[in-house]
Amino acid sequence: MMRKLRIGMISFAHFHAFSFLNALRNMPEVEVTGISHEIRSRVESVLEQTGIAYYEDYRELLKTDIDAVVICSENVKHAAQTIDAANAKKHVLCEKPLGISVEEMERMIAACEVNGVQLMTAFPCRYLTAVVQAKQAVNRGEIGKIVAIKGTNRGTFPGGWFVNPQQSGGGALLDHTVHVMDLMNWFLAGSRVKEVYAYAATLFQEGAEVEDAGMIHMKFDNGVFGVIDTSWSSPKSFPTWGDVTMEIVGTKGVISVDSFAQKNELFSDDIGKGIYSFWGDGMDKYMVKGFVDAVLNDSPVPINGLDGLRSAEVALAGYRSVKLVQPVQI
Repeated sequence: MMRKLRIGMISFAHFHAFSFLNALRNMPEVEVTGISHEIRSRVESVLEQTGIAYYEDYRELLKTDIDAVVICSENVKHAAQTIDAANAKKHVLCEKPLGISVEEMERMIAACEVNGVQLMTAFPCRYLTAVVQAKQAVNRGEIGKIVAIKGTNRGTFPGGWFVNPQQSGGGALLDHTVHVMDLMNWFLAGSRVKEVYAYAATLFQEGAEVEDAGMIHMKFDNGVFGVIDTSWSSPKSFPTWGDVTMEIVGTKGVISVDSFAQKNELFSDDIGKGIYSFWGDGMDKYMVKGFVDAVLNDSPVPINGLDGLRSAEVALAGYRSVKLVQPVQI
């Protein structure tokens, strides 16, 4: 009989939790046995549909016989919840950004290492078809040596706790640097960002407590340059929440990546705007499967805690750069 991985969900503050839960429930090798969220009404519909046990306090969930947890809480809570899970000998899949300081991310990684459990950072963009194919083409040498990468992760203003700096740790610069930054780090494996220069401002939502516009530039220690537009610049009327794009410039050619181009365009008078209906592969499903397979097979998770740190540290350096109005070293 196949061994089932018993998983608990800690917090549904981040909307990705619903997608991750759906992916987990469609895997025969997984049993989701508990859901924790401070306010029951947030998860009431999920509890009614699934019959999964509810825990108001995540520490009570950690006392059960689960093997692993998926953490989708507000950014400021990631460190404490990950460390508590590690001390309870539970493997962790944590929503991005992994943490809001380098020091706390180092503590998260160390706690998991000491307790012999795995820590994976939720970077599903590595599983987008366009990204995977671009990585394969780069590995084959089709564009020669990478010289520069220009990326975008432009989204809509998220509202809620995302725009409360006490809960999020930052605005668009932190929220939307990390996905494409992870892709750049992945494509340039073995090279680290050494210098960061960033711009951040509130341009689209008057009175917002956090920046909603950001540009972040980085130099890698192998000489490659990168830049990411991290803004929450898409208006409400935009057909989708945002984008993930890259222009990868090589010595022999250029690869353009438009991650959500596998879509149908729907124009509806009832809705009053155009809508992009994505039909490509589900990145969340493949990412969650990567975590499950690694834990079940006792093999390394595909995107670990250090990957999460290497991405978030660039965004955090960006805030130092904005404050000083000059490039900073990592």
